[in-house]
Amino acid sequence: MAVWLGVDVGGTFTDLVAVGDDGRLLFGKVPSVPVDPSAAVLDAVRRAGLTGGRGGREVVERFAHGTTVATNALLERRGARTALVTTHGFADIIEIGRQNRPALYDLTRDRPPSLVPRELRYTVVERCDPDGVVVPLDVEGLGDVAAALATLDGLQAVAVCLLFSFAHPEHERQVADLLRGALPGVTVVSSHEVLPQFREYERFATTVADAYLTPKLSAYLGALARRCVAVGLPEPLVMQSSGGVVELAVAAGHAAACVLSGPAGGVVGAAYVAGRSGMTDLLTFDMGGTSTDVAPVLGGRAQTTAESVLAGVPIMLPTVDVHSVSAGGGSVAWVDSGGALRVGPRSAGADPGPACYGRGGGEPTVTDADLALGYLADGASLGGQVTLSRASAEKALAVLSAALGPSGGGLSAVQAAAGVVAVADAEMIRALRVVSVERGLDPRELTLVAFGGAGGTHACALAEELGMRRVLVPLACGVLSALGLALGDVRRDYLRPLRGLLGEVDLAAAFAELARTAHADVPAEDLPALAVDLQMDCRYLGQSHELTVVVAAGGGLPAGGQPAGGQPAGGQLAGAVTAGQVRAAFETEHLRRYGHLAHDRDVEVVAARLVAVVPGRRPELTAPAADSTAVRGRRSIHLGGTWREVDVVPRGALGPGDGVVGPAVIEFAEATCLVRDGWYAEVDAVGSLLLTRD
Repeated sequence: MAVWLGVDVGGTFTDLVAVGDDGRLLFGKVPSVPVDPSAAVLDAVRRAGLTGGRGGREVVERFAHGTTVATNALLERRGARTALVTTHGFADIIEIGRQNRPALYDLTRDRPPSLVPRELRYTVVERCDPDGVVVPLDVEGLGDVAAALATLDGLQAVAVCLLFSFAHPEHERQVADLLRGALPGVTVVSSHEVLPQFREYERFATTVADAYLTPKLSAYLGALARRCVAVGLPEPLVMQSSGGVVELAVAAGHAAACVLSGPAGGVVGAAYVAGRSGMTDLLTFDMGGTSTDVAPVLGGRAQTTAESVLAGVPIMLPTVDVHSVSAGGGSVAWVDSGGALRVGPRSAGADPGPACYGRGGGEPTVTDADLALGYLADGASLGGQVTLSRASAEKALAVLSAALGPSGGGLSAVQAAAGVVAVADAEMIRALRVVSVERGLDPRELTLVAFGGAGGTHACALAEELGMRRVLVPLACGVLSALGLALGDVRRDYLRPLRGLLGEVDLAAAFAELARTAHADVPAEDLPALAVDLQMDCRYLGQSHELTVVVAAGGGLPAGGQPAGGQPAGGQLAGAVTAGQVRAAFETEHLRRYGHLAHDRDVEVVAARLVAVVPGRRPELTAPAADSTAVRGRRSIHLGGTWREVDVVPRGALGPGDGVVGPAVIEFAEATCLVRDGWYAEVDAVGSLLLTRD
């Protein structure tokens, strides 16, 4: 059987899903190896019995990978030693930034340090304005800058960011070409290659992040590719933040596009399985070991944004609209100086992990609290290499409980565990409100798709708080991000700045230029399957920020750069886009997002975008029959302030149409679902567990 393989490396576990050409799914989970993530990738493949050769039973035809290497390097400030070359007078743009602060009224809060220290910022004399060159590039001064950079010890990357390069990149190309020749082995990144868009701070910050992260991600992916080749696996595709996979060389060349690689895979997987269950308007809820990631899906499409911030750094590239909070199963619970119970942001990670893992960890975590409350089974196995110990969890929680309670009198370990769960739930509810209510969406009209190792355990409580009446827990909930990787579309994004009033700009010419670029990039064998979306960044004249709207979807590129009949490349798509369509799409989104329209205002166009997608595999899903040998049981759980004896049902014991009345616990191979009072869980035709509330 030929399989498409997805492997997602998380902070605690590395997950694997293989999708066969007959639609069958194979799951796997192993602990992550923080010092060498690729070791866990190969370990998961080996344990699953997969091979890249033709002698095995399951042969890997395509391999897609989600990684947190770029994310962690940015969060921990462990990227490459990077220099900046910019227009004279603008060396401090990346530090000045905007006036907005992360905490508006906290005068003691400092911004995160710049990725490029002041002594590594260099300038060249040149100047362009919107109409072209004003001051020619000082080539002699550029040579002095190159000579100075060549003397720096340990320099790994240079970001080239000139003021008006998004409109006139000639000077920036000249600077980058000279530096690439003068600095062999050093990564040189130009802003017009990464983000050809106005707003110099965001463009500079994104380009600097790209330069800062690329050497580390490139080294990791190169090592992974060599290890894959050595065992006969294909070179992996890499998940981008946009929710599409791309060739390894492309990802290794621009790491900023991969800062949300893993979470994006989860959103793709959730949209796929929920669609098979007939649900297209969703909130995805991925509670893993280190963090919780939430995102909206509308009409079956993951929502994307070009305005994300990670670790205080703007990354203005297409990104699945994921919001993350430090409330995963491994998040550490602690008491602050005011005596308040807190959860996260620090995580116990994979090693030593939560106290209940029995691997040397002694600090209480959310997983320890879930175990102490009976939601997880004492002695349960995770990934075949970790066995949960309730005694160890209660020991760690006892230390926490001693610091809590009135007058320092302490609480019981169970009370402390309930408090930890309540605090973690509150953090996750806030995250879900960010991607729903704050995006103009009513969560009561959406389905919560819960996945990750701990998603099903907390889903009903979150849904109740948000007024949601449906929760979907997929059969592959414990490894859904890896499923999203295995099924991921190959995606390429193209952008062209386009300033002017709608009706005055040449839309067809803009999309034709983007289509020609895409045509040159996409392999000829992929062209017949290619699906193209055309998007516009628009705003009312006078507004400060724009909305990205889809103005045409689902077309394809022609076989040549310019089809017959003089239509612009992009065929009917580009030719069909009118100013009226653009305004209608913009005002529909503006009304949904902000609740009002300004019919008397002109609409300004800021940029044209083209998204080229080669669809991935979309197998049909079938619910497996109930396993008559699966053993049901009973267990005491702490719910609503009291201990209650409830049914414990193995997920394998449930076939299509089988149901469970809450309160109850349903145990999956890689996860647990807590069915609370007032909820009913039933297996649907594709094997997902649908929970509905009275």
